[in-house]
Amino acid sequence: MIGDRWGVTDSETALPYACDEFMSPPTLQVWRGVTVHAPPEALWPWLTQVRVAPYSYDWIDNAGRRSPRELLGLPEPVVGDRYTTSGRREMGRIVSIDHGRQFTGTILGAFMSYLLVPDEHETTRLLLKVVMNPGRLLAPAVSVGDLVMARRQLLNFKALAEQGPRPPATTTTKQPPS
Repeated sequence: MIGDRWGVTDSETALPYACDEFMSPPTLQVWRGVTVHAPPEALWPWLTQVRVAPYSYDWIDNAGRRSPRELLGLPEPVVGDRYTTSGRREMGRIVSIDHGRQFTGTILGAFMSYLLVPDEHETTRLLLKVVMNPGRLLAPAVSVGDLVMARRQLLNFKALAEQGPRPPATTTTKQPPS
């Protein structure tokens, strides 16, 4: 399938993903992956912020609102929580969580699993698998569309985790000269 893999190895596509438990057999399976130069515990809080914004192309996925660039101190996600928010609309649900390791949600008939795999030298492989049944004729278009959006999302999570945690922005007022 065109666009079904980006940044993943054959062995990574063979890993077990929680999304497979929710849809079998899917007509579409796609995998995405990036290496993040940060440990899983630094990446996890950024990944779970997908609950408040999509972190892909905000002008498309978030009605032009910028996804947060600081950690919001959200509580740990639990099954049943919203999966994401787009344009101030809550969308989808979290269906599976393994704290610090995997996060699976469903939205618009698709199931997606993010998997954090610790690697050498304090790096993490951030893997994403999406499964759905869009129909055989639509599958190639959905695959390519997901490739564009998911690639941007994973690269955003990578950049944010690599720069480290960022506390909420504070405003400072200048004091007039004495």
